[in-house]
Amino acid sequence: MPPPAVPPPLPTPDPAMQPPPRRFAAPGSAARAILLMIGAVFCFTLMDAIAKALTNRIGLVPTLWVRYLGQTLVVLLMVAPRLTSVLRTRYPRLQILRSIYLLCATALFFWGLANIGIAQAAGIMNVNPLLITLGAALFLGERIGPRRALGVLAALGGALMIIRPGTEVFSPYALLPLGAACFYSAYALTTRFVGRDEDRWTSLVYTGLLGAVVLTCLVPFHWPAFDRSSLLLVGAIAVVATLGQLLLITALQQGEAGLVAPFSYTGLLFATVWGLIFFAEVPDLWTLAGMAVIAGAGVYVWHRETRGA
Repeated sequence: MPPPAVPPPLPTPDPAMQPPPRRFAAPGSAARAILLMIGAVFCFTLMDAIAKALTNRIGLVPTLWVRYLGQTLVVLLMVAPRLTSVLRTRYPRLQILRSIYLLCATALFFWGLANIGIAQAAGIMNVNPLLITLGAALFLGERIGPRRALGVLAALGGALMIIRPGTEVFSPYALLPLGAACFYSAYALTTRFVGRDEDRWTSLVYTGLLGAVVLTCLVPFHWPAFDRSSLLLVGAIAVVATLGQLLLITALQQGEAGLVAPFSYTGLLFATVWGLIFFAEVPDLWTLAGMAVIAGAGVYVWHRETRGA
C-alpha cells in the first residue's frame, strides 16, 4: 500500500506520483512502460509481504515509520533542486487532509496484513479503483453510467465473497483492508480535486512528509528492540519501496496512466505467490473467486473509463 506509504501498500498506483504524460518517443515505449509497471507492482506487493512480517516483529507504528521515512527521503532527494517551489501549495488544508487519509489507509492495511492472509488483504484492498469511480460521481460530479455502476457493485460483491460476513471463516480483521480501501479512495478523490491546478510533485511531497513527521513523533513511544532479522527486514522494506517508487515514476513517464493502470491487478497474483512462499498461506476457492471478480470488474470499468462511456 497503501501504499501504500502504499503505499504502497501498499498494491494501487498513487495518482499524486503521476508526472505529466509524454508522447511516446519510440514504438517500444509502451511495452517498456508496461514492464516497468509490472515491476513496480512486484516491488510493492513484496513490500507488503515484508511489512506483514515486520509488523508482527516490531509493531505497527515502527513499520509505518520505516515505510514513510524511506519514501519521504527518496522524494525529497528527487525534488531537491526545486524544493522551495514544490512546497508552495494553494490548498494547504486539503493537502493535510489527503495526507491524513493516506496515512489512515496505510495503517489499516498494514494492521490487516498482520492478521489475515496477504492475498485476502490485497484482494479486498483492490476494490478501491471502483470506490473511486463511485466517489467521483457522488462528490466531484463526474458521470457514472449503468455499466460502471454495475462494475462497482460487482467489485463490492467480490469483496463480500472474500470477507464472508456471518460465516465461520469471517474475521473482523478482514474489514481493515476494506476500511483502508475507503480511506484510499477519499485520498485519491482529494488528490484528483487538488491536482486540477496543483503541481503533482507538490502533492507527492506533502503525502510523505506529513506521515513521516507524525510517525517520527509517535515512534519513540513504540520503539522496539531490533534484532538482526528485524534490521534486515527494515533495510529490505526501504530498498524495495524505493525501487518500486522509481519504477512506477519511470513507467508513468514512458507510458500514459490509462495504458499501465490495468496491470496493477497483477498485484493479486504476486500477493498470492508471496503468501504461499513466505507464510504458507493457501487462499481458498471463495477468496480466489472474489479476487477474480474484483479484478474483472476493475478492468471492465477501466475499459469504460478510457472509452468515455
